[in-house]
Amino acid sequence: MSDGISQNTQAILLLTAPLIVGRSSEGGEAPLSAGEYGRLAVDLHAMSRQPADLLSPSAEEILAATEAGIEPSRLRRLLARGFQLSQAVERWHARAIWIISRADTMYPRRLKSRLREFAPPVLYGCGHAPLLEAGGLAIVGSRDAKEELLRYTDETARRVASSREAVVSGGARGIDQTAMRAALAEGGNVSGVLSDSLERSALARENREFLMERRLVLVSPFDPSAGFNVGHAMQRNKLVYALADAALVVSSDHNKGGTWSGAVEQLEKLHYVCVYVHSSGNTTEGISALVKKGAVPWPEPRNAEALRAALQAQPSPRKIPPQSGLPFTEYPPKHETGSEPPALAATVPSEVGQELFAKARDLLLRLLARPMSAAEVSRQLEVNMEQTTQWLERLVEDGALLRATPATYRATVRDELPARCPVARRSRAPAPCTPRRAWGPRRACAAQRGMRVRCSVGCRARVRVPRGTARAASPGHDRPSRGWSGSGA
Repeated sequence: MSDGISQNTQAILLLTAPLIVGRSSEGGEAPLSAGEYGRLAVDLHAMSRQPADLLSPSAEEILAATEAGIEPSRLRRLLARGFQLSQAVERWHARAIWIISRADTMYPRRLKSRLREFAPPVLYGCGHAPLLEAGGLAIVGSRDAKEELLRYTDETARRVASSREAVVSGGARGIDQTAMRAALAEGGNVSGVLSDSLERSALARENREFLMERRLVLVSPFDPSAGFNVGHAMQRNKLVYALADAALVVSSDHNKGGTWSGAVEQLEKLHYVCVYVHSSGNTTEGISALVKKGAVPWPEPRNAEALRAALQAQPSPRKIPPQSGLPFTEYPPKHETGSEPPALAATVPSEVGQELFAKARDLLLRLLARPMSAAEVSRQLEVNMEQTTQWLERLVEDGALLRATPATYRATVRDELPARCPVARRSRAPAPCTPRRAWGPRRACAAQRGMRVRCSVGCRARVRVPRGTARAASPGHDRPSRGWSGSGA
């Protein structure tokens, strides 16, 4: 039917895309919404079917068996739009626009894991698609921002780009476009999530150089020919947050506008990322209201390490759930290349979850022989940030890991000290006193003289480091005391 896209993606386009070719498709059959397609995907998975099967001779049998609450006659009319699809795909390819669906391996895992069944069935894009997995800082704000805020946005985006972190934004006039252009000018990577006019943006002269350099990706869940629509702009907001590691709201009206609604949705309902606000200078009513709802003042990081720590912060209202059953639901395995994963992930049985966590524990303890941030661990394991953080926090609670710094973790070395502090003796885990800061010449000297050091677990006890303890066996002790009395800490 159409070259360059899989059979599964063709079926999903027929079901969900308006297929606008030269003019509006008003009067035609309304495509399925993301929620409707999500229900249909669950039905297909329960029947061990794929979307491509709806284009096969057995389609009638599948349509008769579906229980998604969608009229089979409506599905037939949508699937009969093969000629329109061929025209649309030819037009998109001529403009260097690619199409990926939830059935494709290139579909962003962040959207699948965070939006789940409400992830857009199809994404249209132009540019380097792997940038959608880069995370980074989402910078959003009002269209009609003051010049002072535009300058601040430019400086912040440049600082993010110079720290080798990506910028995510919505491509709208004002704060969004300023952030994207500044990051690109500084040599950074940018993901722009558009609510309209992808075709025009893909052909725009100001974007061409960055698209060819593979530093810019423009993506939209809406038809590339679609014009501006308030509803589309509101729906686009959650994708901006879902693709980022953290978000910065530079400016916002109070109780109105897309920036306000998107930030409030994150703070009160979705909790995908930590929402920061620009709070220096004259604070507006909208920003003050967001702080009351849980937004955090932006810490104005001045170096790459401080920026990474800000990006790794967890949303304040979110409580990390217990891991007894370990519902590992992010990326369901595919039975075949290009097959549609279940839209709603099922909970893994407890025994399987415990076995999976045991394997993850062994792997994490080997990986964290040196301090690493949660983001680095996530990239090494190719597991999303949410699941990685849950594993790390559970291992910290168990005493198997400790925080080397507020933003990094490392494995607890069981033989760091021969004596155990009172906290360790009272706990179930046999963790010894463990250090908190980097090893230095003065600490090494203390170990050679057999002096006491402070325990960093929190009990404030001091334990003796035996004379001649090897430096590698006790990395990172706190400052030694001057004697057994505990003075001079």
